[in-house]
Amino acid sequence: MSPMLNRAAFVAILATLLLSAAPALASSHREAPLITEMPKVDGTDFYMFRSYEPGRQDFVTLIANYMPLQDPIGGPNYFTLDDDAIYEIHIDNDGNSQEDLTFQFRPSTTIQDIQLPIGPPGAEIMVSVPLVNVGPIIGPGGGTQNVVESYTLDLITGDRRTGVRQSISNAADGSTTFLKPIDNIGNKSIPDYDAYAANFVYDVNLPGTSEQGRLFVGQRQESFAVNLGEVFDLVNLDPIGPPDAETNTIANKNITSFVLELPISFLTQGVEPVIGGWTTASLRQARVLNPAPDFDNNRRPEVSGGAFTQVSRLSSPLINEVIIGLKDKDRFNSSEPVDDPQFLNYVTNPTLPALLEILFAVPAPTLFPRDDLVAAFLTGIDGFNQPSGIVPGEMLRLNTVFSPTSIDMQSRLGVLEGDVAGFPNGRRPGDDVVDIELRVAMGALVDPSFAPVGALPFTDGAIIDASFFDESFPYLRTPLPGSPQSP
Repeated sequence: MSPMLNRAAFVAILATLLLSAAPALASSHREAPLITEMPKVDGTDFYMFRSYEPGRQDFVTLIANYMPLQDPIGGPNYFTLDDDAIYEIHIDNDGNSQEDLTFQFRPSTTIQDIQLPIGPPGAEIMVSVPLVNVGPIIGPGGGTQNVVESYTLDLITGDRRTGVRQSISNAADGSTTFLKPIDNIGNKSIPDYDAYAANFVYDVNLPGTSEQGRLFVGQRQESFAVNLGEVFDLVNLDPIGPPDAETNTIANKNITSFVLELPISFLTQGVEPVIGGWTTASLRQARVLNPAPDFDNNRRPEVSGGAFTQVSRLSSPLINEVIIGLKDKDRFNSSEPVDDPQFLNYVTNPTLPALLEILFAVPAPTLFPRDDLVAAFLTGIDGFNQPSGIVPGEMLRLNTVFSPTSIDMQSRLGVLEGDVAGFPNGRRPGDDVVDIELRVAMGALVDPSFAPVGALPFTDGAIIDASFFDESFPYLRTPLPGSPQSP
């Protein structure tokens, strides 16, 4: 099939969908009541696409973003990961909606306890400094850096908790501990953040193969675009206005990204070219506050124990925010794709189109069940990105047969405009998923007799496309500095 598919052909493919399936949908920024209390493990966006960096077309890039709405000025502590959490990216490569490969990140934070001699000459005492750095930082783990973050990365084959665990190692020296760059404090602390962050891009050895991948974990500029305030103020905007008429209200924020680039052959199984992917974060079941935390005596402010419990889950964007009913948002975040039949009604009978009909007097689609949504989010599209032997479950699905589209040729509306390397065939950073999902929800892929406004260009007005991102790994751009002026 050509990398570019016209819209009529795509609609024809959708017309062949199976009429029975089971769904659920994905999490995003502060989308569920419980996760608002746990920002360090709040998954915000998940991307999965064939790498479009020149010369890397035989690889798939996976990006999992966490910790929403980071203000660049977020000192003095900035945005460290949760040492008591595990962050995971899961791949289903046989269509059964269960993980076959899990990439598990475990962070660790070390306080160096930099001290300064304070007092009159000859009678100084050593006093701990209150800042994360005491001078410019030019490389990994420098002597001026008071807080150092590191992490390990394991590959788990089979069940995420009981499967076979193998370490992923640094191809340069064989070590299994990687460093994470400190956040972009400002231009005096880190004069050239681009060059600094490049020190934390690793070539990695992969178990069971001579092929290598690439790895980066660190702060990036927020990659999502949405007119957040007005969307949740009863969609207080013109939903069919210009696609760039409104402000991307989170454009001045940063995010923390887990980025992996892996060979297609490492992720796929046998002759099946379709993979499914999602990201999760988990915490220990029990967490107890220490009434007397003491760094010197290794008494942490919080002690955790028990089995790991999933508290965040994300693949397709936005839908736990605007589709899943309020009472089930936390349940979705703790569930796995194979258990998604419990959320079936939210997709086959979505409330969002009905709400838009009430607010704007635009008729919602009248076709039920909404098998177009079932295909896009739960099964993949038959003949396009649906694996053989499918067990329905919500995840991004990527057919690795389709070649990547170069950055200058990508359509922000992905498959809706014939670019089959884009959403919902996986997801690239430049896919404008808010506009895509609004249009699909209102019937862009439904027969016009059931969707009178399905052809309207619904939008939130906050545009995004491939030009907002880099052409090369890790694709997401340098985080905004807390202090932008030059020293």
